[in-house]
Amino acid sequence: MIRLLKPLEHYKRKYGTEKYGLNKLYLMMEKQHNRGQEGAGLACVKLGMPPGNEYMFREKAEGKDAITKVFESVSQHIDAFEGEMYMGHLRYSTTGKSGLKYVHPFLRRNNWRAKNLCLCGNFNMTNIDEVFRYLTDQGQAPRVYSDTYIMLELMGHRLDREAERNYEEARSMGLTGTGITEYIDSHVDMANVLATTMPHFDGGYCVCGLTGSGEFFAMRDPNGIRPAFYYADDEIVAVASERPVIQTTFNLHTDDIQEIKPGEALMVNAAGQFRLKQIMEPREYLPCSFERIYFSRGNDRDIYQERKRLGQQLAEPVLKAIDNDVENTVFSYIPNTAEIAYYGLLEGIRERCGMVRAEKVVSKDIKLRTFITEGDSRKDLAAHVYDITYGSLRPFKDNLVVIDDSIVRGTTLRESIIKILDRLHPKKLVIVSSAPQIRYPDFYGIDMSRIEDFIAYQACMELKKERAKISENSENSDYSEYSEYSDYSDYSEYSDCSEYSDNSDNSDNSDQSLYPFSVEELNRKMVELLRPEGVTTPIELVFQSIEGLHKAIPNHPGDWYFTGRYPTPGGQKLFQQSIHNNS
Repeated sequence: MIRLLKPLEHYKRKYGTEKYGLNKLYLMMEKQHNRGQEGAGLACVKLGMPPGNEYMFREKAEGKDAITKVFESVSQHIDAFEGEMYMGHLRYSTTGKSGLKYVHPFLRRNNWRAKNLCLCGNFNMTNIDEVFRYLTDQGQAPRVYSDTYIMLELMGHRLDREAERNYEEARSMGLTGTGITEYIDSHVDMANVLATTMPHFDGGYCVCGLTGSGEFFAMRDPNGIRPAFYYADDEIVAVASERPVIQTTFNLHTDDIQEIKPGEALMVNAAGQFRLKQIMEPREYLPCSFERIYFSRGNDRDIYQERKRLGQQLAEPVLKAIDNDVENTVFSYIPNTAEIAYYGLLEGIRERCGMVRAEKVVSKDIKLRTFITEGDSRKDLAAHVYDITYGSLRPFKDNLVVIDDSIVRGTTLRESIIKILDRLHPKKLVIVSSAPQIRYPDFYGIDMSRIEDFIAYQACMELKKERAKISENSENSDYSEYSEYSDYSDYSEYSDCSEYSDNSDNSDNSDQSLYPFSVEELNRKMVELLRPEGVTTPIELVFQSIEGLHKAIPNHPGDWYFTGRYPTPGGQKLFQQSIHNNS
């Protein structure tokens, strides 16, 4: 988001263009384009437009080149998009639906300027069914069942009430005609709207919006799950979900940029007055650790150091996996997000062993597309998205260690990575994850909502089947002799999360109940499930520990992917539903 605080003529004189805000928005959107986003959109508000003239504009597009499409369209109507308020969004859908109608920003129209609302955000709401019922109980009939649309309708309803409150005040003061309009536009208080809207929602979010009367706002969830940063001076206010986006776009120092606090809203009114206000009481501080491991760009000062520490801390278990044979081991990484953790791993190994053989063994062919084929042909093409550097290790003599940022479903490992690495004939293949085992689904905006897809969960279910078979074949129920299935030494890594459940009396969601196996047992079973047919190379998995995660990323303790400690009742409810659906 960008709010210009001075007249457009100021930017024309100082920066040579009245398109200063639009150009900066384009740069911010491109700098935040770091994933496979399938849609993009922007909105613009022009202040001070007389009745009969449009003042709120929006453009949206789908596809990986959506930003280009949006700004090409904007360039054909450039006068319309020379305004004071801008908001851009890149959509990376997780549990929601796809299609242009679901691309942000969402827009709610009205003939009263103050009742026009444009909304976008970085979020998943976990109680949308409850909010939907709340709206229908009031007599509304929402046209679309999605969290963004439902939020737009609820917030729009409260914005209507806020405008009407000011309308009555204006009438009581004897104002008429455009005097009423001007009074409403200058007295709308978005804090009132947010305070009567956001407590209804459960989830992780940064919600942003513009109104036709000139209100500009961004609000963060009370647990701080999703990130939100801002910069303000006498010329601009800028907001983004990643700090380097603002830093690079406006050439700022890291410490110039501040974080919106949990439950806090940043607001700029129609007169350009900036303020921060606590809308909801902060709850337990649980910002998402997976944002730091994977989702955010690694060029943030703090994220870079955190990812390096994640790699460094894996040096000991990796050395154990290769029997300390560094001389006959090549170290590499799976591009692209694991590169920083890889540098950290190399530092950790060098601190202990001196010289390290580091090579770029794996490369990613980003040009490859699989949309033209189906079935087995598509699988065959997908298997070649990655390629290897031939001759990078000595066949049957060198171990190969490759680090990835995380292992979620294991599909890429099984269908591509392991197969192509096996062509180099390593003596042993060690696959390292800078994150712990991902055991629990996410419901707050990361694309990991189906527990049955997780390779750790699949391994657990296979082990449970084996245990049940052993029990059936045993003459008595005491099968402690089967030591392979009774080593629970690592339970402390993935601690009991039942205390976090609002429904703990009715269900047992403790880690020992869902995952009654050690990390090593699960690792061995995962290797079996991931091993492609025909691959005989010894394979070992090495995961980050929970303790190591929090040591590397101490200020972002949200770890529900690994421990099941969901920060909100809605997340816990959806988890219970997912377990019930898979039972």
